[in-house]
Amino acid sequence: MNSQSNLPRAQIPDLSHSKEAWRVFGIMSEFVAATQRLGDIQPAVSIFGSARTPHDHPYYKLTEEIARLLSDAGFSVISGGGPGIMEAANKGAFYGKSPSVGLNIQLPHEQHNNPYQNVSQSFQHFFTRKVMFVKFASAYVVMPGGFGTMDEVMEALTLVQTGKTRRMPIILVGSKFWGGLVTWFRESLLQEQMISPEDMDLIQVIDEPREVVDAIFKHYETRGFEPSEAEREMQLNL
Repeated sequence: MNSQSNLPRAQIPDLSHSKEAWRVFGIMSEFVAATQRLGDIQPAVSIFGSARTPHDHPYYKLTEEIARLLSDAGFSVISGGGPGIMEAANKGAFYGKSPSVGLNIQLPHEQHNNPYQNVSQSFQHFFTRKVMFVKFASAYVVMPGGFGTMDEVMEALTLVQTGKTRRMPIILVGSKFWGGLVTWFRESLLQEQMISPEDMDLIQVIDEPREVVDAIFKHYETRGFEPSEAEREMQLNL
């Protein structure tokens, strides 16, 4: 006879709760391992974009060029470590002067990590991976992409807007691709007072690779890339 069968229902242990509680230690270990491994890559730029972009697509080649320029300018380049735009970002940085960093996660349609990574870190959980994209970045470069890219850029905008991370460049590359979204921000979100006028200044739309690099340097020309003590404390509370 099951020893628990005579217990009142409220006293029967819920093993699913126990399993969920133990998962917290796995999440903690991801944060610790990633923080230790990525601590020396700064200054760095996180590049977001579609996993579905083929090698011969203009977006792939554009991303590779931007990443190479950033790498040669002294920035580590962080991508999601998978195919498409992520591969292009890592590839450009891999053949540059600074580290190419891949934050890898296994998904049904992204079965492999790209081979162009000097530093590679794997994640089980999306949210721990997303924190690392933000935590070590001095700028975000957002290439054309789908839902995942939108999720990442909206999180970056929200964190900067709300003061949960320091102010930094958020650059949307490709005015043709991003123009409709920016217009919607202005004509819907701003007009309906869902955002403030100064929130539109959080975004830059740029087409030329060299201008991407120049915009990042311009942002930091009066202060340097190193976070202040207040900004370090802010990032601890992401």
